Amino acid sequence: MPEWYGWAGTILRVNLTDKTVKKEPLPEYLATQFIGGRGFNSKILFDHLRPGVDPFSPENLLIFGAGPCTGTLIPCSGRFTISTKSPVTGGLGDANSGGHFGPQMKWAGYDMIRVEGKAEKPVYVWIEDDNVEIRDAEHLWGLDTWITTNEIIKDVGDPSISVACIGPAGENMVASAAIINEYARAAAKCGVGAVMGSKKLKAVAVRGTKGIRVADPKGVVDVYFKYVRILKEEDEWWYNNFSKYGTPMFVDQYQGLGALPTYNWSEGVFEKADELGVEKLYPKYVKKKRSCFACVLHCSPFILIEEGPYAGFTGEGVEYEAFTGFGSKIGCANIELVLAAGTMCDRYGIDYISCAEVIAWAFECYNRGILTKEDTDGLDLTWGNEDVVLELIRRLAYREGKIGELLALGSRKAAQKIGKGAEYYSMTIKGQQPGSMDPRVLAAWGFSYAVGNRGGDHLRTHLVCEYMFTPEEMEKYVGTAAASDRFGWHVAKADLVVWSENMRTISNCMEHCTYFNRGAPRLYVEFPVDALRAVTGLDWTYEKLVECAHRIITLERAFNVREGFSRKDDYLPERFYKEPLTKGPGRGKVVPRDHWEKLLDRYYTLRGWDTKTGWPTRETLEKLGLKYVADQLEELGKLPGKGA
Repeated sequence: MPEWYGWAGTILRVNLTDKTVKKEPLPEYLATQFIGGRGFNSKILFDHLRPGVDPFSPENLLIFGAGPCTGTLIPCSGRFTISTKSPVTGGLGDANSGGHFGPQMKWAGYDMIRVEGKAEKPVYVWIEDDNVEIRDAEHLWGLDTWITTNEIIKDVGDPSISVACIGPAGENMVASAAIINEYARAAAKCGVGAVMGSKKLKAVAVRGTKGIRVADPKGVVDVYFKYVRILKEEDEWWYNNFSKYGTPMFVDQYQGLGALPTYNWSEGVFEKADELGVEKLYPKYVKKKRSCFACVLHCSPFILIEEGPYAGFTGEGVEYEAFTGFGSKIGCANIELVLAAGTMCDRYGIDYISCAEVIAWAFECYNRGILTKEDTDGLDLTWGNEDVVLELIRRLAYREGKIGELLALGSRKAAQKIGKGAEYYSMTIKGQQPGSMDPRVLAAWGFSYAVGNRGGDHLRTHLVCEYMFTPEEMEKYVGTAAASDRFGWHVAKADLVVWSENMRTISNCMEHCTYFNRGAPRLYVEFPVDALRAVTGLDWTYEKLVECAHRIITLERAFNVREGFSRKDDYLPERFYKEPLTKGPGRGKVVPRDHWEKLLDRYYTLRGWDTKTGWPTRETLEKLGLKYVADQLEELGKLPGKGA
């Protein structure tokens, strides 16, 4: 490619073992076949990580990837992806974050930062355009993410930098450890913070001043105004409400749908949900709204608790997952506790979803007599006891005491450790906690949780179109109107999941925000094509982008196949199949297992994967230009018909 537009054109490799830094040109095929961000990361991870590597081995990679739209004026283009082999699932792991780190990384001149090896002592990486340094971080080890960020800003003397760092949870290699950038933006899933901690890497700080060239500057401006107008006009309800309330509005929405996880997913409505809704949140606690780079939705509330037992807690971006995780999932109805817990997670460097899930599991095990006060170090985990929540989060972060060490494992490994039926109450898929929308009333969401390559995944599809698209829109864009019934387990749900996976993969590779395209079909189908054409100057088509998405998803599946995954792993926790909801709109609903098997068959067929094993076939891999992947799987005896 003679000139790069959109892409920076350089991969930065940082080896912590030998303290070397290398810069490599971005291969042209990587840009045209894998787009960027998540696609770049998954490709590098598959190609350069041998099967069976321990996630905490120095051999594991930690890759920061930006997309061609990151740092441009394309709306909501401030995101980046961090990829690794997950210590939570043992398979492909990645996490996505917003803020300004991704744009700064691009402006410094890098599409990817590939971290290799392990430092002898704590370090942080400082990047200022072409200058890259591996600096001592022993003075930062043990500090929370907020203090770490402030100290690095002091170190480099520039308040405009972006810092992505870990807190105590990452240092202690806790399963729910996240990487936090700019105080409140979290790359949360898959234990990426734990991998960063295992490498003794405290932070990556970056300041970029080069900017990004785009092929058609006027075209980029036109795309911005055209699709922001479409967002406001064709998805008016979403724009008006989300830009006002942010993700906390989902408490009211999912309570109304009967999909609000309650008492560790035993129910879908919470009797005290009104205490957690936006009417309680605004205007008492929200002082202002903030946004990520180039965002038109400004969904992030900046909160302050001014009085009472939680006085002084302040933070940004406490989201829906904290409201259900530290609220309805454990029977707590104190919004101040939720806000305080969310802030603590950001400071300790913890994923809300994973942390809340293991705490909810512990609450249920305690209330069922599986865990005792001896196991909990004397803490009372009776449903609704808010007094112990912040202490549980602290002990988890530091692996302190019996209960802290247990919670630090994540609920799947913790349940395996204690036995006594605790496994049943671990609400995980492939070891990963799902997003907080009950699959018994949101069928396609539930199916996507199970087949997602990260495990327990709501963002690989983000299937709001399941209840926001009309039957006519579903017919036009997905190919079947039958997918629009959110309660229905029609085989067409597999078609919807495949379509949504493709759309979200394109977004993840462009690195623009999932919340931009929700209820307006044109934002899924037309926007990516126009945006990428204007930014890169290449003649992208919708069909070409879908092919890239299918290639990336199939490559990620092959990564997991190498690590032992198959059809047996594409199932939900047993509770969803066995226990009907007893309240709300979903009353009496369960996930029907017979329909599930048909959905899996349909999904694998649409993807070109073997229906018996769930493994990609040679024909599909070669069609996608992945012959070398087929050859490798065949050598491992994991190609359909060749050892399956």
